[in-house]
Amino acid sequence: MKIGLFGGSFDPVHFGHLLVAQAAREELGLARVFFILAAQSPLKPDAQPAPAAERLRLLRLALAGDAAAEVDDQEIRRGGVSYTVDTVRQYRKNFPEAELFYLIGADQAGQLPLWREAPELARLVEFVVIPRPGEIVPRLAAPFRGQALRGFPLGVSSSEIRARCRAGLAITHLTPPAVAEAIKNNRLYLPKQTG
Repeated sequence: MKIGLFGGSFDPVHFGHLLVAQAAREELGLARVFFILAAQSPLKPDAQPAPAAERLRLLRLALAGDAAAEVDDQEIRRGGVSYTVDTVRQYRKNFPEAELFYLIGADQAGQLPLWREAPELARLVEFVVIPRPGEIVPRLAAPFRGQALRGFPLGVSSSEIRARCRAGLAITHLTPPAVAEAIKNNRLYLPKQTG
């Protein structure tokens, strides 16, 4: 069995994330893709993501009805800084016979040697690099193994969606309708009130 692991802050989840998961399932023949919500990225120590409960709810709304996609909240439950190697070890324990593929943005591919316990991580999973439109996919440094994802490059980012929310602009067609509605109803990503 082939399993995809897609970690991130998903702050918020958007169609780019969903299309990446679909492309990975199709190109690699994945049985399932687990969306792993990070508590706190070690690569973004100063980032203040939306509350974990809100990001988790948005992710569940986005994936509702998709039988091949699952939400994994183990990093949220663990708390603190989220290290990929800890999560991958848990998957290796839960699925000892599976081939594990970890989806990673092209911007992070060059940073893999700096990740915690990088040699162990390289042994446990194969990486699938997600290019942004117009970007050249960097080669993975040894001992990392992997390939580039070909399908559905979409130039949308969570930071762009947050900025549009702060500016009072629509996020229609950037996130699933249920996610956009929940962001609006819960007043997420609005400018901080002063005074």
